[in-house]
Amino acid sequence: MLNGEARAPRAHLHAIGTAVPDLDVHQDFIDWATTRLTDRYAQSLFRRMSARSGITHRWSVLPHAKGGSPITPGGFYFGNRLPSTAARMQLYAEKAPELALAAIAALAEKEPLGKITHLVVASCTGFVAPGIDQLIARRLGLDPGIERTLVGFMGCYAAVAALRVAYHIARSEPQARVLVVTVELSTLHLVETDEIESMLAMLQFADGAAAAIVSAEEGPIAIDRFFAATLPDSSELIQWTIGDAGFEMHLSGKVPGRIAQALHDPDMRAQILHDCAADEVAWAVHAGGRSILDSVETALALPPEALDPSRAVLNAYGNMSSATLMFVLDGILDGDDRRNGIALAFGPGLAAEGFGFSRAA
Repeated sequence: MLNGEARAPRAHLHAIGTAVPDLDVHQDFIDWATTRLTDRYAQSLFRRMSARSGITHRWSVLPHAKGGSPITPGGFYFGNRLPSTAARMQLYAEKAPELALAAIAALAEKEPLGKITHLVVASCTGFVAPGIDQLIARRLGLDPGIERTLVGFMGCYAAVAALRVAYHIARSEPQARVLVVTVELSTLHLVETDEIESMLAMLQFADGAAAAIVSAEEGPIAIDRFFAATLPDSSELIQWTIGDAGFEMHLSGKVPGRIAQALHDPDMRAQILHDCAADEVAWAVHAGGRSILDSVETALALPPEALDPSRAVLNAYGNMSSATLMFVLDGILDGDDRRNGIALAFGPGLAAEGFGFSRAA
């Protein structure tokens, strides 16, 4: 009891299911991008950066001819003119629910879904109305009266926002059982460019979905606290705008350095670490790119193996925007038994968001 009031129940993360499409586009993109860079120095730099990206595979929902890729005859991006935003959103409305349902099916193999009372969906790579939350609820056969929340266009830290909504629901309604879904189709947004910074940004991104159950019922992971900070003088470093031919990502090469600078700030470190020692917790860091992970590791003086779960996700799947952190958390659920952990993600703003978590005693 505290001041005569009962403490709110803790929110627990029970299990995570993940899904990716079956088309690996990573090497095809590298080949395509190299031909678009007319400057020989830029071509050489792009090849070096691709080899050092820490990415081996990236998966896509894009239509393609059998045995081909999205840029070959019969593919979504074949031809001299890239598809309109309308065409991309039409594909999003078709493919995003399918991929989300695949992640939910993977979740159900680990944890019975039970009676879902709330649905929280995060997605920033498409817009459709009725919303993707309604499409998922309908295809999953959920009660039409289910309470739904859609977290949109927040970028790579949107999984934190979605879990934060679920956390507050579970603590305020102890009988609630919240289904959290993140689904991103980043490969819908290839843009025609000869700028190497844009090519290197597109080199990171891929498609993926994840689903989790959060409730007040005892589970393997308790979510303890959330934190958020928008870094000053950095709003231009990550921008995501809607154009006539897809969503246009601007990801500055200054992002890793700005993150490192922020993580050296004592107030920021105290907010993230709370009362934990950086080298003693499990780290679930959004796999936004190799240089970002390197910056976090160096700035926090982490052991070399501390970000292995993040690097493994980056290697196998690339950056799937909001879904990526859920993939990293899934790996930690399955393979890291340390008592305490910290989840951390970065996105437009430039902002850092995350939460602390702990293993059930």
